[in-house]
Amino acid sequence: MSVISRRPFPTALLLGVSAYVLCAGAAFADPAPPFPELLRQAQTTAPRLSEARAEIARAEGLARQARAIPNPTIGVEVENFSGSGPFRGTSLAETTASIEQTLELGGKRSARVAVGRAEVQAARARAVRIQGEYAFDLAASYAEAEASDRRLQLAMESAGFAQEDSRIASALVEAGREADLRRVQALAALQAARAAVEEARAARATAFSNLTALVGAPAPITSISISLLARADQAFPATLPDPLASPGYLAAQAEREAAARRIRVERIRAVPDVTVSVGARRFEGDDATAMVAGVSIPFPVFDRNRGNISAAQAELSAAESRLSAALLEAEAAVRSGSARLSAAETRLRASQEGERTAEEAYRLTRLGYEGGKLDLVELLNAQRALAEARAQTINAAVERLSAQAGLARLAGATPFGDPR
Repeated sequence: MSVISRRPFPTALLLGVSAYVLCAGAAFADPAPPFPELLRQAQTTAPRLSEARAEIARAEGLARQARAIPNPTIGVEVENFSGSGPFRGTSLAETTASIEQTLELGGKRSARVAVGRAEVQAARARAVRIQGEYAFDLAASYAEAEASDRRLQLAMESAGFAQEDSRIASALVEAGREADLRRVQALAALQAARAAVEEARAARATAFSNLTALVGAPAPITSISISLLARADQAFPATLPDPLASPGYLAAQAEREAAARRIRVERIRAVPDVTVSVGARRFEGDDATAMVAGVSIPFPVFDRNRGNISAAQAELSAAESRLSAALLEAEAAVRSGSARLSAAETRLRASQEGERTAEEAYRLTRLGYEGGKLDLVELLNAQRALAEARAQTINAAVERLSAQAGLARLAGATPFGDPR
C-alpha cells in the first residue's frame, strides 16, 4: 500500500503566490497606466525628451540671433584741452561726436540666417529620432516589467512544485521505497527553485525601477494596470518602412544640410567688412562746427579664415559619411526587423501551441492522478512542464512586441497607439 496520499495538489502555496504579487502591487499607489497613456505622460516627465526639446529651443534661439545686424558705435572725442600755452583750458578744444556702423558684405547675414534655419530643422529631426527611440525603449521596458511580474509568479509556482516534490521524496525515503539520494536531490531542487524566486524578485524590482527611471515618474511604478503582452497577437501592417523615410536617415540628412550651409558662412566670413562713420566736430577757438566722415576696411593679409573653412569642409565630409551610414543602417534594420518579426511570430505561435499542449497534458495527468492511475510525481512533472511552457510564451510575446516596436521606430510611428 502506498504511503503517498492521493489528495489533490495543495493550492495554498499558489494562492499565497498570487496574494504576494497582488499585495506587492497594492503596497504602492502608482501602477503604470496603459502604454499609450504612459507615453503621453512621459512627454513632459522623461529627461531624454526634455533634453531634445531644449536642443530645439537652443537652435531656435541661435537662429533668432543670426538675424541680428552689428550694433552701431557711438563715440565722443575731445582734443586740445588742458594743455600748456594757448591750449590751457578748453578755449581751443575740439570735440568730435560720431557714429560708426559696420556693414557686412558678401551676404554674411543671409548665410547665417540660412544656417540657423538648417540647425533648427536638424534639431527637430533629431528630436523626432529621439522620440522614436524613446518610444521603442519605453515599450521594451514596459513589456519587460510586465513579463518580470509574470516570471516571478511562475517562479513561485515552480517553488511550490519543488516543495511538494520534496515532501513526496521524504515520504518515499521514510517508507523505504527510495534511497536517501532521492531526498537530497529533491532538497537541492527546492533550494534551486527558491533561489530562482529570489532572482525573479530582483529582476522584477530592476525592471520596474528601469521603467520608473525611463519615464521620469515622481513616484515608483510598481505594477502594470493593463497588459501590453496581450497585444502581442495583434497584426502589424504588412508594409515595410521606407529606409529613406526613417527618422535616423532624415536626421542625418538634416545635419548634412546644416553642415553644407556652414561652409558658405565660413567662406563669406573671409570677406572684409566695411565700417563707415559720420559725425560732427566742434572747434571752440573758432566757434565753428564741421562734419566728419570716414570709411575703414580690414586688410586681409594674415587672417583669411582658411582654418575654419577647412574645418567646415571636414565637418561636411563627416556628415556625408554619417548620412551614408544612416542609410545603410536603415536598410539593414528594415531587412533584419522584418526577419525578426517573422521569426518572433512563428516562435509565439509555437509557444502558444506548446502551452496549450502542456495545459492539456496537465489536465489529463490531473484526471489520472485524481482517478488513482498516476502518481503525484507525474502530476508535478506535468505542472513543471506547464510552467516552462508559459515562461516560453512570455518570452516569445516580449520578443514579438520588441520586433513590432522596432519596425515602428524605423517607420517613424508610435508603437501600440498614438500618444498625441
